Amino acid sequence: MSEEANSNDGNPAWSEGQRLFALRGATTVKANDADQVVEATEELLVEILKRNDLTPAALVSCIFTTTEDLNAQFPAVAARKIGLNQVPLLCAREVDVPGSLPLAIRILLHYYAPPDHAAQHVYLRDAVTLRTDLTAAQ
Repeated sequence: MSEEANSNDGNPAWSEGQRLFALRGATTVKANDADQVVEATEELLVEILKRNDLTPAALVSCIFTTTEDLNAQFPAVAARKIGLNQVPLLCAREVDVPGSLPLAIRILLHYYAPPDHAAQHVYLRDAVTLRTDLTAAQ
């Protein structure tokens, strides 16, 4: 591989000795309301960044999904609100599985960190029921 192909392509988050990580998180709202979607998503993102000691420069991309009953606002609006202006964001619809948790916002976040980093997944509000195996760690 050429040295050029092995470069970080100008990504300030990447450095020798770092690796790519992905973590999950979720939260819920009480109603399909734009302000509630933004507020809950902002709370989730801030908590993810805090628990994982991440800065916006370390982030690679973020995928948000919402359940079928949420369409009042894009969750990505919250990411832009807290300054994630250089991070590629994507919003999509979650699979509509009968009996699944309603009014839910999920996130898949990709970022660079040292190899010994332990990803701290974050589930808030009613979404804690999605990953009871992680509840004790929260």
